[in-house]
Amino acid sequence: MKRTLMILLRNPLSAFGVLLVATVVLSALLADFIAPFPEHRGAVVDFANFNRAPEWPHLMGTDLVGRDLFSRILYAYRISLLLGVVVLSIAVPIGVTIGLLAGYLGGRAEYVLMRITDVFLSIPPLVLAMSIMGVLEPTLTNGMLAVTAMWWPWYARLVYNITRGEKEEGYVLAAEVIGASRAWVMFREILPNCVPSIVTKMTLDMGFVILIASSLSFLGLGVQPPTPDLGSMVADGATYLPDSWWLTVFPGLAILIAVFGFNLVGDALRELLGAEQ
Repeated sequence: MKRTLMILLRNPLSAFGVLLVATVVLSALLADFIAPFPEHRGAVVDFANFNRAPEWPHLMGTDLVGRDLFSRILYAYRISLLLGVVVLSIAVPIGVTIGLLAGYLGGRAEYVLMRITDVFLSIPPLVLAMSIMGVLEPTLTNGMLAVTAMWWPWYARLVYNITRGEKEEGYVLAAEVIGASRAWVMFREILPNCVPSIVTKMTLDMGFVILIASSLSFLGLGVQPPTPDLGSMVADGATYLPDSWWLTVFPGLAILIAVFGFNLVGDALRELLGAEQ
C-alpha cells in the first residue's frame, strides 16, 4: 500500500485526486471540530441570518432558515461516505460470490445466476432505485438498500468474466488435481487474482454511489430533512436561482469534488494495477 501510494503521488492528476479524496474523508470525519456551527446540522432556525450571501462567519452563506451551509456540507459528506461504504460493503460480497459461482461452476448454475444478473443490468440503475424508494419509506437505511439492489450485478459480471478465464489456468488445474475443494479453488485460488480489478472498481464506484444517492435526494426520495444531504440541498436552492446562487452552487461543487476525486484515484489505480499485472 505504501508503494502504491508513492506511485500515485508521482502523477500530478492522481496526486490531485488523492488530495480531493483526503479532503472529503477528513471533512466528514472531523466535521464536529471543523464545522463553525455544528448545531446547524439539525432542526435549527436562525431567522436573524436568513438567506445570507457568503460572508464571515458564514463562508458559504446560509440557507432559507439561517443555517450555515459550510457546516451542513461537512455533515452531508459524512452521510454520503457512510452510504457509499455500506452499499459497497454489501454489494461487493454478493456480486463477487455470484460471479465466482457462475464462472467456475458453469452449466445450469451459470445460466440461472447470470440470467438473474442480466435482468438487473437491463434496468437503468436510477430507475430501479427510484422504483424501490417509491415503495419504501424514504430513509437513509432504505436508500442504502435501494442503491445496493442495483449495484451488485456489476461486480457479478466483472468477477464472472475474470473467473471464466482464470479457471483454465495451470494453478487452478493443479489445485484441482491435488484434491482441493471447489470452495478452496474459488476463494483461495481465483479470488486473489480478481482483487486488483475489484479494488479499482470500488474506488470508481464510490463516486458514482455518492452521485446516485444525491440524485435520489434531489428527487425527494433519499435522506429527509433536517438531516443534511448534498442532493436535497441542491434541490432546495434550485428554486431560488440565480438570486440565491450559493444555495445550489456550493452543495453542487461539494458533489463535484467528491465524484471527481474518486474518479481520478480510480483511473490511476486501474492503470497502475493493470500495468503491474
